Amino acid sequence: MKPKIWLSSPHMSGKELPYINQAFESNWVAPLGPNVNGFELDLKTYLEEDRHVAALASGTSALHLSLILLGVGYGDEVICQSKTFSASANPIVYQGATPIFVDSERETWNMCPIQLETAIKDRIARGKKPKAIIAVHLYGMPYKVDEINNVGLKYDIPIIEDSAESLGSEYKGQKCGTFGDLSILSFNGNKIITTSGGGALVTKTKSLKEKAVFLATQARDDAPHYLHSHIGYNYRMSNIIAGIGRGQMTILDSHVSNRRSNHEFYLNSLKDINNIVFLQEPNGHFSNRWLSCILLESMTIREGLRLMLEKENIESRPLWKPMHQQPIFKEAPRYLNGVSDELFERGLCLPSGSNLNDDERDRVLSTIKTYFNA
Repeated sequence: MKPKIWLSSPHMSGKELPYINQAFESNWVAPLGPNVNGFELDLKTYLEEDRHVAALASGTSALHLSLILLGVGYGDEVICQSKTFSASANPIVYQGATPIFVDSERETWNMCPIQLETAIKDRIARGKKPKAIIAVHLYGMPYKVDEINNVGLKYDIPIIEDSAESLGSEYKGQKCGTFGDLSILSFNGNKIITTSGGGALVTKTKSLKEKAVFLATQARDDAPHYLHSHIGYNYRMSNIIAGIGRGQMTILDSHVSNRRSNHEFYLNSLKDINNIVFLQEPNGHFSNRWLSCILLESMTIREGLRLMLEKENIESRPLWKPMHQQPIFKEAPRYLNGVSDELFERGLCLPSGSNLNDDERDRVLSTIKTYFNA
């Protein structure tokens, strides 16, 4: 069997081990320590804005804490982009709240500002103003930041910016992860950089970061004994995996460059096949191209290509199945225009890792061309 080509595999810099070894040598094998502090500072510096960063166990935990910090609780409603991974929506349910799903627009595949305002107006008319909006930069492509944030401001609803897939992306020259009232990052194994697992919460104030860290470390009050006046969580990042993050930060920009190069390779090599459409960068958008995605004419063609790639031991994946199509959310209110359903039927993610080599890209290309010439 031919070697496996992964969709998006971890890519180490070679600079992680000194930080990891330092953690062992100093016995900082805990959810605090120099690497945690250093990783938070590295991220804060990279984001280039006046932000504060709390390193956490996952992007999902960062989303959960965001909702808690915004006071979301039982019976509340939270608007969420439907075209996303389930981790964007699940924390809403953790809080006993109801997700309200909003469809996408065609330019970025992210939350549609028109549908968003329609949803807000309708929820208010029904007597329930949403407590927050979760907007996602899908596949590294920034959502329409100005339009979405303006809707949030108009109705005084805070934005949680889900930047799990978009570290290194920019909108009008500003880094993604800095546009929300609260923003989250993910360092899962398939992300642009990885700590094997892990995430971060980005806040606008130091006090909010400190509150997040307090909640993430079991909400232990300042006392010589174990005293708890709030419900807490075991959500803090460990000093060991924060060391991996510190090593990964040294090659973040090169990872972005490599993934953008993959996209250009596919775009230039497949431009003559009429059946393939690529997601373009609208004006002002800079995508890290976490995953290179294409649209095909139908689900039949998409599945045919996916299965041929699979036969050649090449991993590909349909675009995210919208949350409003998921069995667990079948009763959730939704405001749809058909875009995310169409994207799911026609869309495919191609191998996009920053460690993809020329031979692997040529294998992917050859398989795609064979499929369309068959």
